[in-house]
Amino acid sequence: MYKADEKRYDKMKYLRCGKSGLFLPRVSLGLWHNFGSVDKFENMLDMVHTAFDNGITHFDLANNYGPVYGSAEENFGRILDKDMRPYRDEMVISTKAGYDMWPGPYGDHGSRKYLMASLDQSLKRLNLDYVDIFYHHRPDPDTPLEETMEALSDIVRSGKALYVGISNYNSEQMRAAAKILRENHTPLLINQVVYNMFNRWTEDDKLQDTCKEVGAGMICFSPLAQGLLTDRYLNGIPEDSRAKRNHFLHEDQITDEVIDKVRKLKEIAEGRGQTLAEMALSWILRRDKVTSVLVGASRPSQILDNIKMIEHLEFTDDELDAINKILK
Repeated sequence: MYKADEKRYDKMKYLRCGKSGLFLPRVSLGLWHNFGSVDKFENMLDMVHTAFDNGITHFDLANNYGPVYGSAEENFGRILDKDMRPYRDEMVISTKAGYDMWPGPYGDHGSRKYLMASLDQSLKRLNLDYVDIFYHHRPDPDTPLEETMEALSDIVRSGKALYVGISNYNSEQMRAAAKILRENHTPLLINQVVYNMFNRWTEDDKLQDTCKEVGAGMICFSPLAQGLLTDRYLNGIPEDSRAKRNHFLHEDQITDEVIDKVRKLKEIAEGRGQTLAEMALSWILRRDKVTSVLVGASRPSQILDNIKMIEHLEFTDDELDAINKILK
C-alpha cells in the first residue's frame, strides 16, 4: 500500500495563486500525454506517486485528454481509488472543458449547457464530488462571454468546483472575463497559457501584468516547446520523437537556426550548473511572474529531473541579457 513520503513538503516550493488563499507548487504535473487509453497504468501510478512524494500537489486534466476522450480522467480516478484517495485534501485537481468532446452542437465551446454537462461527466470519471479548479479551456467567439462566465460562477456556487480559471485567453479577453466573474462574486483564480523561450506571446500581450492587475495567477504549459528546449534534437530527429510523428512539433520547425539557438542556450545552462531543460523551466518561473509551470512526463525519472530546477530559480541580469540576445 502506498504511503506518501513524510518529507514531501520539504522538497517543493509553493507560491500564492494571485490574490487567492490557494498556494500552488512551482511545478505541477500535466496529464495531457501518457495518462490515456493507450498507456500503461502502472507507469501512470508510479509517476503520480513520484510527483506527490516530491511535493507536487497539483494534477491538471481536461475532459478530452486521451487519446480516447475522457480516458485520462478515468485513469486518474483509478489512481485515486487505488491508493491516493486518503490524500485528496492535500491535492489540487483541475479539469477543463472547451474543446470538442461529443457529437452535435452541445459538445464543444462555451455554452452553459456544454460546460455544466461536461463537468458532471468529468466528476463521474474522476469519482469526485468536486474539482479544485475548473477551467474554460478556450475563448468561444460564438457564445456571449456573460453566459460562459455566469456558468462558471454557478458551478462554484453548486460546490462542483472550488475555483474557476480560464485557458488560452489573451489580456483583453481576460480582463473582460475577470470583470464578469468579479461582479458575480466569483474571483478569477488563474489563466493557463502556453509560454516558453520560443513562444513569448504573453510578453508582447503583457499578460503577466494583466494577471497581476486582476489578481489572478498564471500557469504555463508546453514549457519545453514540445522537447525543443532539451538535448533531444541536437543530433538530428529521433525516429520515436514527436517531430518525426509530426505530433504538435513538426520536422520543419527544427531548422539549423533553431538548433544553433538551442546549443547556445545549453552553454548558458551548463554555466549555471543546469541542464537546458532545467534552465528553460527556471526561466519561466523567474521573478515570480508565473505561479506554476506544468510539466509532462513519460516516466518518473523525468519528473525528478524537472524538479531539480526548484533550487536554482534566480538569474543574473547578465544571464537574462545573454538569453534574450540568443532568442532574438
